[in-house]
Amino acid sequence: MTEAARGARGATSVQVWDLPLRLWHWALAFLVLVAWVTPSTYDRLHRLAGYSVIALLAFRLIWGFAGTRYARFGRLGVRLRAAPRYIWNLRRGITGRYIGLNPAGTVMLVALLLLLAISTITGVMEVTVTFFGVWWVEDTHAYASDAVMVLVGLHVLGVVVVGLLQRQNLVRAMFTGRKQLRNRS
Repeated sequence: MTEAARGARGATSVQVWDLPLRLWHWALAFLVLVAWVTPSTYDRLHRLAGYSVIALLAFRLIWGFAGTRYARFGRLGVRLRAAPRYIWNLRRGITGRYIGLNPAGTVMLVALLLLLAISTITGVMEVTVTFFGVWWVEDTHAYASDAVMVLVGLHVLGVVVVGLLQRQNLVRAMFTGRKQLRNRS
């Protein structure tokens, strides 16, 4: 291993998230925020953001099967089953080490993708002749959209907490694609 591959405190840097996944993540974050702050005031921008989120969801579904190792959905079931214990252990500051998403991050990924799908589908339904003004479509869209924002807040909080517990900058990792792995020497 070269000296350049070693970071401070004996950490090794490893490529985890590829460029398409990182671009998807930040584009999704931006568009969800745009969609959340624009309903009723900037309908055209709101719809454009919503349709763009649909395109990003379709990309993520494809990339979950065709993408690189840490972008794939292959370990989803294992991580979802590990999530309750992982979250329970977080109370005591025990995070374990995961190169890709940890079990809590996996739960967040699945929950956000499902809620975003519900929000965007009902959003599209709202502008059709058949479902325009239908109360349950409007309510489902509003509640799903608000729930997405709650989960986004929890996601950010989780990234900060786990980053502090593991003493690494997980936000930087989502920009660079590289994550620090601590050596056990």
